[in-house]
Amino acid sequence: MTNDLKTRIGLWSAALLTGLVGVVNLLSAVTPNLYGRNLLLKEFLPFEIRAGGHIFAALTGFILLTLATNLLRRKRVAWLLTIGLLVISIVSHLLKGLDYEESLLSGVLLVQLLLMRHVFTAQSDRPSIARAVQILIAALLFTLAYGTIGFYFLDQHYSDHFNLAEAIVQTLAMFFTEDNWGLEPRTRFGQFFANSIYIIAACTFTYALGMLLQPVFLRDSATSSQRQLAREIVQNHGCSSLAAFALLSDKTYFFSPSGQSVIAYVPKGRGAIALGDPIGPVEERQEVIVAFEQFCQRNDWYPAFYQTLPDDIDLYKSLGFQVLKIGEEAIVDLKAFSLEGKAGKNLRTAVNRLTKLGYEVRFYQPPIAHDLLRQLKTVSDEWLQMVKGSEKRFALGWFDEAYLRECEIVAVHSSHGEIVAFANIVSEYQLNEITNDLMRHRRSIENGTMDFLFISMFQHYKEQGYDGFNLGLSALAGVGETQHSDRLEKVLHYLFQHLERFYNFQGLHTYKDKFHPRWEPRYLVYPSLAALPDVVVALIRADSGDRLLDYFKPGA
Repeated sequence: MTNDLKTRIGLWSAALLTGLVGVVNLLSAVTPNLYGRNLLLKEFLPFEIRAGGHIFAALTGFILLTLATNLLRRKRVAWLLTIGLLVISIVSHLLKGLDYEESLLSGVLLVQLLLMRHVFTAQSDRPSIARAVQILIAALLFTLAYGTIGFYFLDQHYSDHFNLAEAIVQTLAMFFTEDNWGLEPRTRFGQFFANSIYIIAACTFTYALGMLLQPVFLRDSATSSQRQLAREIVQNHGCSSLAAFALLSDKTYFFSPSGQSVIAYVPKGRGAIALGDPIGPVEERQEVIVAFEQFCQRNDWYPAFYQTLPDDIDLYKSLGFQVLKIGEEAIVDLKAFSLEGKAGKNLRTAVNRLTKLGYEVRFYQPPIAHDLLRQLKTVSDEWLQMVKGSEKRFALGWFDEAYLRECEIVAVHSSHGEIVAFANIVSEYQLNEITNDLMRHRRSIENGTMDFLFISMFQHYKEQGYDGFNLGLSALAGVGETQHSDRLEKVLHYLFQHLERFYNFQGLHTYKDKFHPRWEPRYLVYPSLAALPDVVVALIRADSGDRLLDYFKPGA
């Protein structure tokens, strides 16, 4: 049995046993003590202490149930809290009724967790921990003040009248005595106020506990030296349509121990989404993936890789990852591309018609002038309004002047010299291909304008000696279409068919297919099915720039 499998079994057994102890504590707290043991305890302990044991057993049971799933996340804070609560649980069971069976169960779990202490390495967000402690202290003080003032001024609603000291004691008694120190409300409002103390305390405690268990939030962007090193690695080893986007400002970097490989990723919530495969020497591929997985584990993140190539699918699977096909990338073979013959008839027609109308395609080399960027901005803004969407990120660029200034721009000019459509071109570095990023046009354009733009680019870059032109990912294309596709891919295929009227997946695929590209599969690599919801949410957040409502607008 491998160490990894032993660790997983240990984690699951510890989590299940923690949940079991939580349930046992709750049941034990609300059931009467055994008569003989209770008589023995009466000789040594007053009622208040024995009743307090019931209360603490119930509280520890509730919190342990909350912490059970967080132990699976290997949370260090959850481990520390569980250790402390188990000690309280052992003492509580003995004090409330000499329940050594329940104490023994808690003791077994305590020993197991102590032996597994090296496994719980996932950190929590330190600012959130500090904030949670502040909230807990403030909540305790507020609850004490709230209860004291309420009992002091609202004593007409209770059978007893409280002075200030008695109001303080009564508030404390709400949490440390089984019968609330004999409190007897005389009115419905009196009962409501007493219950409100518990509600306020429960809400603030739950919120604080949630903050204690938050994953690490990355607040600092990559440093200039990290960005420079990433740029050098991408230039030396980048060989995909995504390589250039690894250098955009939304990315953070994880480097291999040698510093020769880089993973460009965006952390959102519990997901750390890497763009494509690691970039670097092939011989380091496994080492950097494993190191990134361990790094994510320490930060309580799920590692995932978006739009990976098929080359390393077997490697990902051997490391325990799940693989899901998410679409296909269209790559036009420029060496074979031609407008001649029957296949190119419709494309020739578009080019000839636009040329006769006085349209022209111009190629602008970087650095791009400010005046040209200003003209492109008006086209981009009009396009965004037309599609009722917002700028996407992560696997695409966005209209950023600093970014576009360093790109080659291809623009379609009308007979009046006005720019009606444009695209920016990015390099694939070591791969002799070219790809476009932004592809935008005005609301009203001549029919065939975009065909004119693409055909002109194909011809130009063919003359420049490039082998291919990458048209980018066609989402959900080719997913779940075969009998051997797994169940999740078939679910995505169903969505592909039924969301078509909202998102035009098939329309985009058909448009790219008219240029007769070859289609290459692209994948999402993720840790497990349980992690997939967090990974998907993180991917949507990264892609939309956290503008989730804009992301789900039809046509966006």
